[in-house]
Amino acid sequence: MPTSHFLTLLFCLLITSTVLAAEPLIITEQLMHLRPSGDREWTTFPEKVQADELNIRFEAEANPGETALLLRQQDVKQTWNVELNGKLLGKLVRHEQDQQLLVPVPPNSLKTGINQLRIFHSGKGGPDDIRVGEIVLLTEPASKFLAESQLSIEVTDKETKQGIPCRITIVNAEGTLIVTSAESNARQAVRTGVIYTRDGKTQFPLPAGEYTVYAGRGFEYGVDQHRLILKKGDQKKLDLKIGREVDTSGYVSCDTHIHTLTHSGHGDCSMEERMLTLAGEQIEFPIATDHNRQIDYEPLAQKLNVRSYFTPVIGNEVTTKWGHFNVFPVLSQGPVPDFKLSSWKEIFESIYETPHVKAVILNHARDLHSKYRPFDPENHLSLTGENLDDWRMQANAMELINSGATQTDVLQLYRDWFGMLNRGRFLTPVGCSDSHDVSRYIVGQSRTYIQAEDRDPGKIDIGQTVQSFVDGKVLLSYGLLTQMKVNSRYGPGELVPSAKAWNVSLTVSGPSWVKAELIQLYANGQLIRSEQIKSAKRGGVKWQETWKLNLPSHDCFLVAIATGPGVTAPYWQFAKPYQPDSPEFESQVVGSTGAVWIDVDGDGNKTTAYDYAERLVKQHQADLEALFRQLEDYDQSVILQAASLLRTRGIEPFDPKLTKSLRNASKTVQLGFALYGEAWRASQIARSTN
Repeated sequence: MPTSHFLTLLFCLLITSTVLAAEPLIITEQLMHLRPSGDREWTTFPEKVQADELNIRFEAEANPGETALLLRQQDVKQTWNVELNGKLLGKLVRHEQDQQLLVPVPPNSLKTGINQLRIFHSGKGGPDDIRVGEIVLLTEPASKFLAESQLSIEVTDKETKQGIPCRITIVNAEGTLIVTSAESNARQAVRTGVIYTRDGKTQFPLPAGEYTVYAGRGFEYGVDQHRLILKKGDQKKLDLKIGREVDTSGYVSCDTHIHTLTHSGHGDCSMEERMLTLAGEQIEFPIATDHNRQIDYEPLAQKLNVRSYFTPVIGNEVTTKWGHFNVFPVLSQGPVPDFKLSSWKEIFESIYETPHVKAVILNHARDLHSKYRPFDPENHLSLTGENLDDWRMQANAMELINSGATQTDVLQLYRDWFGMLNRGRFLTPVGCSDSHDVSRYIVGQSRTYIQAEDRDPGKIDIGQTVQSFVDGKVLLSYGLLTQMKVNSRYGPGELVPSAKAWNVSLTVSGPSWVKAELIQLYANGQLIRSEQIKSAKRGGVKWQETWKLNLPSHDCFLVAIATGPGVTAPYWQFAKPYQPDSPEFESQVVGSTGAVWIDVDGDGNKTTAYDYAERLVKQHQADLEALFRQLEDYDQSVILQAASLLRTRGIEPFDPKLTKSLRNASKTVQLGFALYGEAWRASQIARSTN
């Protein structure tokens, strides 16, 4: 059955037919569900597919001049060809969002009589469920169809009343991103249904129709919107106003993982477009990280008059066969780390020999690249942060949310990070976008807020801000912002001195278009308290409370994580997992703190679970029952590390001697050793089968 969008589109086309040689030809009114082979990609699609490709025969007249096909596509991840009469016309756009596509039809591609249109999968990889259809053959040049009306848009800041860099999103009545004739230039970056503009101003022709226009500027700003109907010949002006809704005072917004087509060779975002998207998403401290390249944004940012909106930093994604590592700051003309080395030891040595490097981030640790996954169970034991190949982790930061490569389980990398912290690897948590695109993966959608002077985004102190990042004085945002103060003073990256009581003040903030539902507090990676949030619909503070805590009798770290439903609106839609573990997925917004360390034992140090376990194992290795009695005074993180240390000393998780001694241990100790045993068994199975 035709959708309301399709009927609206068809009506708009037909009312112009008096000036056309022939009416537009409806090839199909349907959206078809296609899957090339195998199991379905997502459970949101039916198990039974309509077809493996779209193949339609239709009658038409020969076309002496160029025309076009207008179609609608959804959830396209891989390569799909569009073919007419056996000749390639183009490809569907690799983009998950619901959007239109205009495919040029060159002269003489059609023949009088029966023609055949085919859309089929031509890529490699796993399943790719898509929907495509609602196909119309225009009977005029596409340029004429796109110029039926004229729209002028101006977006201003509510506070300053001045034009502001922003993202403008345009959809039709069905919420589909629409084709316009707007083009990228020095003032704007354009993709289907999306325009990033340097100063909030844009003007362009577009087809007659019913539209909704949205304006926003990333996470900290509200979204303004306006619905309008454009008839053929209309010229309309639209004024939209946006304002800051989330207070991030004392923090600068940073995306540590940014690419361009110009220098990384894939994606679609040119250097010029990247400068405009950074300003439009309000990224104040962008790190340039093209693959094995060290690129300086400074000259182009100056040329395009956006330099005042951010302070760029030169970095590098050191892309090796054994993992990807973002490093900064570096010199644009300086030596590049050797990305062809064959072990972490050599790779880290090369990285730290690079002049000025301070921050070294382990990227997307659970993604498979070059047949290697750093945190695959065959290489890594998540519970205890162990590298099973005895490769020493020398990074000082780790991506937890990469919005261009999200995990099926949004908290999986948090658990991995907790294990690393308990192991004594002090890693700054990172949110980033890994964006190679203008709009498919939005730059800065996940971001890191670094504690720093933020009054002038064009004059951020790079040295101090990088040091603050390395020190862990950060917040991670993927649609929410969570802040924590312990005893009214101490935040992420800091050590809270010993005290008689522990009061933890938590604040969850977000824009009006995001909802928070749950706040969780972890100590040494163990959930110690949680609360449902009745999220305010207004922008700003969604929830705020102070909790009095009973902490373990030993040092620990605290991390707070807020979550809520993911953003599905077309102006900031979240992507699905890049390498999914399951066809079931529920996207979530996340806001989390860095780690706040509590000096419970009062020795002035961050004593980790590994440190405590090492002391106990050294003291009681010969008397396991005595060790288990001592472990009763510690939390599960210490028990897990003790199990790990015993293994490295020759007492395997299922050693009869260990099993016998555990019979008299407390339930807490038994559980910790059982969990470690299960994880160890799984890793050994993975190693034996790969």
